[in-house]
Amino acid sequence: MTEPVSIESLTGAVEIVPQDLQAIATAIDRAAQVRDGDSVALLALLRLLEQRHREICETQFRDALPNNRHTLYTLLRDIEVHGGWPYIQRMKLRSLLANYPGLDASTETEAIPCVEREGAGPSSLDREDANPDEFQ
Repeated sequence: MTEPVSIESLTGAVEIVPQDLQAIATAIDRAAQVRDGDSVALLALLRLLEQRHREICETQFRDALPNNRHTLYTLLRDIEVHGGWPYIQRMKLRSLLANYPGLDASTETEAIPCVEREGAGPSSLDREDANPDEFQ
């Protein structure tokens, strides 16, 4: 058996990752490497990870939330020490288009009809809290 792996969290604290979670991380790394260079396949992997994240949050995690002050303090302290709340960040459409050769700020809104024009306010695609289901 291999030893549990230590990782540094966002806050710099070192934590031990259990073997089963390390195996999951290794499998995800392998899946990403196999799909290296294939944006559609990598997007499918990211969607799968996001779906699993959402399902765990809405079921097991919600059911496991603290029901007394002591366990609430323990949870909040863990969040503070180990880097905050888990979050899967979405790439903004403008960031995606920045990597597309031949598009500049003047042509990017003309090329994509759903992006609002300059001065008309931010597009819902630019919001970090945008619902992904709105665009599928």
